[in-house]
Amino acid sequence: IGDEFIPDPDCNPEVPKQVTFSDISAAAFNIKSGVSKTPCTKSQQLSHKYGVDLYFKKEYLQVTGSFKERGARFALSRLTDDEKRCGVIAASAGNHALALCYHGKMLDIPVTVVMPVFAPLMKIQMCRSYGATVLLKGNNIGKAKDYAMHLSRERKLKYINGYDAPDILAGQGTIGLEILEQVPDTDVVLVPVGGGGMIAGVAVALKTLKPSVKVYGIEAETCPSFTRAYQAGHVITEMAGSTLADGLAVPTVGCNSLATAKGLIDKMVTVDEGSIALSILRLIELEKAVVEGAGGVCLAAILSDKLPELGGKKVVAILSGGNIDTTVLGRAIERGLAVDGRLIRIEVVVSDRPGGIAELSTRIAQAGGSIKDIFHERAWISTDVFSVRVKVVAETRDREHVLELEKTLKERYTD
Repeated sequence: IGDEFIPDPDCNPEVPKQVTFSDISAAAFNIKSGVSKTPCTKSQQLSHKYGVDLYFKKEYLQVTGSFKERGARFALSRLTDDEKRCGVIAASAGNHALALCYHGKMLDIPVTVVMPVFAPLMKIQMCRSYGATVLLKGNNIGKAKDYAMHLSRERKLKYINGYDAPDILAGQGTIGLEILEQVPDTDVVLVPVGGGGMIAGVAVALKTLKPSVKVYGIEAETCPSFTRAYQAGHVITEMAGSTLADGLAVPTVGCNSLATAKGLIDKMVTVDEGSIALSILRLIELEKAVVEGAGGVCLAAILSDKLPELGGKKVVAILSGGNIDTTVLGRAIERGLAVDGRLIRIEVVVSDRPGGIAELSTRIAQAGGSIKDIFHERAWISTDVFSVRVKVVAETRDREHVLELEKTLKERYTD
């Protein structure tokens, strides 16, 4: 496949398309037989803990585990008979691919997805299980997209952009309609932002039906591409750093999304990795909800005190997806425990005489800490030859407990 750049006719930055409320209404009518209407329930514990009347829109409960099904279903339902026969193609490393493959199978439309070579194995297998053709090309999503655009021209396949095709935006906007139906007196809606498709559709739906509702977009700190583009007023390309919210790491946001969202977003907020990890942990523990990093950013913004103005307000946070890799989930839980002060690392220099390390572990136990890991080194220690540096990873109750433990150890050990 050649080097020539093939533009996507549906997503032209020179003439962006704005999605209207009637497009979203049409989408709601078209997808209701094929897409779940997800619950939007109040979180009693988190509302109490953070002083916010907090509701969660649980999009991770869709069949393929994310909100992407709405746009995919609507985009597929809008194809001409010829397009349905030939099939569609998309470049995606995750949820858009899953949604398209599943609904393609339901509607009997052939689907080809081009995934970057690093795409999670689980998602590749899932797409194949829905009968789709999966091609692994390129070491990033941009390369995968170039390949998909060439194939779309070669094989006469309709290309469906996962966060910028107008039908996709209209489909995602149906979340906004459901939120106002389920929680009519909402004050603020928090929306995760990657390419911008969901916030564009949701903002149009909310602001049309209830202009007083505030719409806040939440991005990962390592890739604030929508914040920058929204401020600049045009699409710009950001460097995407690695993030737990990998679904939001979109270097270049959608031009239609940006044009549609213009003037409708009240605030953009970025969150750091520690608060995303803590958010994933809180949702598992208190809500019994397993969400991916992208789905956890809205709660992360509340946890990290980025939105003090929400106190006492009725807030809906969209939990956009739950397709988190099992190994990443393990890491996120550990990172969350560390941020929460429930997993700590201590280094202490103790006597290398018999009983030195035993005494240390006894003191930690008496202070209520539970040792997970312990290792010691003699060769690289600069104090006397009869000392040993011990590194301990221990479980603690909370931040206060950590301070108590530290105080106890400092009373006995100087280093």
